[in-house]
Amino acid sequence: MDVRGKIRARWERTRTWGAANPWAVDLGIALLVQAAMTMPFVVPRPPEIEPATWPAYGLTTLTVLPLVWRRRAPLAVLLAILATSALYRLAVEGPGQPLPYTGLVIVYTIALVSPPWKRLATAGLLVVAVPASVWLNTQSARELTFSLFVFAAAYVFGRLQDARQRAHLVEAERAAARERARIAREMHDILSHAVSLMVVQAEAGPVAVRAAPERAEAAFEAISETGREAMTQLRQMLGLLREGSEGAAPREPQPDLSELPELVRRVNASGLKVAFTTEGGVRALPTATGAGVYRIVQEALTNVVKHADARAADVRLVHADGVLRITVTDDGRGPGPGAGTGTAARASGGHGLMGIRERAAAHGGTATAGPGPDGRGFEVRVLLPVPSTAEVGR
Repeated sequence: MDVRGKIRARWERTRTWGAANPWAVDLGIALLVQAAMTMPFVVPRPPEIEPATWPAYGLTTLTVLPLVWRRRAPLAVLLAILATSALYRLAVEGPGQPLPYTGLVIVYTIALVSPPWKRLATAGLLVVAVPASVWLNTQSARELTFSLFVFAAAYVFGRLQDARQRAHLVEAERAAARERARIAREMHDILSHAVSLMVVQAEAGPVAVRAAPERAEAAFEAISETGREAMTQLRQMLGLLREGSEGAAPREPQPDLSELPELVRRVNASGLKVAFTTEGGVRALPTATGAGVYRIVQEALTNVVKHADARAADVRLVHADGVLRITVTDDGRGPGPGAGTGTAARASGGHGLMGIRERAAAHGGTATAGPGPDGRGFEVRVLLPVPSTAEVGR
């Protein structure tokens, strides 16, 4: 992780801690403001000016104290600050402050967390309070202009921060929606593939028991293996959902191209003869792209098992010109009229083809489906842009 990433991660941890400990944050801000307002009391004053007194310093602290409740009752805190500030002006001879720290903090807070009517009430109070404070102090247009400017700036910064937080919340909600969609696709692919193979094997089992007992034993073993594989993948998926909580399952690597031969072997065990070929050499792919290719092939084969009534299928991966071409072709019923509900579901897109299109689009690619070569069977065609080997290694 680079320096910028470390700073961003540290900032995220700090923000999370602040959200979980608002009292501590507000107390820290109050202490920081108190430290700033203490400076005029500790800096030596000219001999002709009376020294600062402890009552004046105590009243300054009383002006800062309400900031601890700034987010719980911001308007009440503003009124308390205005009252204590007026008392400081009228009742004691204390040093002035270069900036109205407490007023700026509470105006920023009201702009950030308060509804419109409270913000409007704050503007009305400031229109009266700021000129009154200037009249009690220097009665100069320069101070009035400066005071109005800094309070307006505090308000604008509060509104900008509110807009930023809302945008962050919207983006977080969108990210959560994308993650839910991704998990739904993963769960669909895992369960649909496993259940389809198990159903095919279970239906073939009783016939095989009478005709070829050794084939029945192999069918039952395939059912068991498929079920175990599905449970393993589901445990990994649920572990990701629990990641960060106590006892969470460790994060497992996602499937990639190297696991496609095993996927083909399991489908072959169901009785569908699947040929798997690659052209252009096997190249390293980013983890997410490799997992996407695996799921695309898995879902396409699942559709063949469920809907095609096919005897054979062909899976072909071609690397050429920065593009990975994936084709899955079967010799079953194509999308022609009268082929049955299963084929109609394939031609209409269904959840399986929709998931394939979504996965391809997520990696900047495209997916199409339709009749196979010479109008026979069904073919899924996917094009994915892939980076060069040098880019993958970065």
